[in-house]
Amino acid sequence: MFRILYVSMVVISSLIQVSFAQSPQKDKGKFVERKNEFWDKIKNDSEKFRQGKTKTFILDFENKDLPQSKEEFTTYWHQEPISQGNSGMCWCYCTTSFYESEIYRTTGRKIKLSELYTVYWEYVEKARRYVEKMGDSHFAEGSMGNHIPIIWEKYGVVPAEAYTGLDTDQPFHDHSEMFDEMKSYLDHVKENWLWDQETVLTTIKMILNKHIGEPPQVITVDGKEMTPVEYFNTVIDIDFDEYIDLLSLLEKPYDEFVVYPVPDNWWKSDRYYNVPLESFMRVLKHALRNGYTVGIGGDVSEAGYYSYKEVAMVPSFDIPSDYIDEHARQFRFSNKSTTDDHGVHVVGFMEKDGEDWYLIKDSGSGSRNGPNPGYYFYHQDYIKLKMMDFVVHKDAVKGILEF
Repeated sequence: MFRILYVSMVVISSLIQVSFAQSPQKDKGKFVERKNEFWDKIKNDSEKFRQGKTKTFILDFENKDLPQSKEEFTTYWHQEPISQGNSGMCWCYCTTSFYESEIYRTTGRKIKLSELYTVYWEYVEKARRYVEKMGDSHFAEGSMGNHIPIIWEKYGVVPAEAYTGLDTDQPFHDHSEMFDEMKSYLDHVKENWLWDQETVLTTIKMILNKHIGEPPQVITVDGKEMTPVEYFNTVIDIDFDEYIDLLSLLEKPYDEFVVYPVPDNWWKSDRYYNVPLESFMRVLKHALRNGYTVGIGGDVSEAGYYSYKEVAMVPSFDIPSDYIDEHARQFRFSNKSTTDDHGVHVVGFMEKDGEDWYLIKDSGSGSRNGPNPGYYFYHQDYIKLKMMDFVVHKDAVKGILEF
């Protein structure tokens, strides 16, 4: 009996030792690049198939005598074009560029400002109004350039290097997920009647911080620490009362300040001075010939707008040049074939065969398909028919407008 018990204990002891000796090691994890080559092939081949089946009707540019290079234009100083990536920030890129050129024109200083700092606080202010109006306010990626003065005076502004909104090694902005997350949250707020402003704004900031980072509260400029508001007031020091936004719409009374009736004017600004089309074009021409640039906005989806030729013009099969007037312009705005879908910066001009062409600095992706990356060439008729408003220094309108 004792021998059997002893043998059993030996066996059990051996089993326990073997069990410990063969105890499995803990697995470890690691980060690897996500890839699925065949899925990428499906997407790429499907995209090629769709492109092969879908065609867009455009102007035949064959035998057209068009501008070929930005070097042909009389130009004014501006920062080099920057891509806005996959975002709706054109309004901020073009207007920031405009004010950078104005800083240089008036002081000789070359300053690059952060567009993303403005965009961050713009989203916060949009969300604020969304709560105040209990959802009856437009919340989208776009906006209007004349909201930049409001943002800068309240929150200040910072140099570009102080706040990029890009993650390390991120090549382009992509706000698609960020915007969808904010919009989904605000829809939830509206559906469930959760109108606590502090909670909503805190949540919107958390979403923004996650995607584009938290903006700085203090910056260092020339060895001196200052807040963004101090930087705006002491370094930038722009007097926005010296600028005017011109609009030309037949539906509004002329020679008055009016509301521009488009969704991106989400706060219903009534600071657009509406003028006849002839005055609108005269101011533009006078400004560019006298050292000024303008930030301009309008429609960029016509048959004569083609990125691979870098031009925007009006085909005669759309409307002959002699027939472009207030009525043709209003007709397209009323039937919504003209919208405020893009903002750009006019930085130069040239006269060709007795007609004006304008050099356009553009942050959109289409401006990078030709040999002059970041630029377009707009014919005078395209601006006359399709571009709806622009901002310019008031000195550029003297002798043409009285307000």
